[in-house]
Amino acid sequence: MLERNWQAAGAEIDLIVGRGGLVRFVEVKARPDESAWDAVTTDKQRRLRRAAEAWLAHHDVDECAFMVAWVKAGDDGSLGLELLDDAF
Repeated sequence: MLERNWQAAGAEIDLIVGRGGLVRFVEVKARPDESAWDAVTTDKQRRLRRAAEAWLAHHDVDECAFMVAWVKAGDDGSLGLELLDDAF
């Protein structure tokens, strides 16, 4: 993990993770249903891109992408995780 709750350009990136020259900007959504995917609207994507550009201006990165992590809360208290890489 490179950063957590990193803020810039009017947005917050939940997680910035990387290995070598590969960096992922991760938006985390906790929802009981698939509305997590819909919560990352085009406006939200635009703000996240601006924040990522601000971070990238200070770091030497070969490749980057955006990921959405959906934390699924079950009625029984269980948790699940689904990842959407190259989300936008």
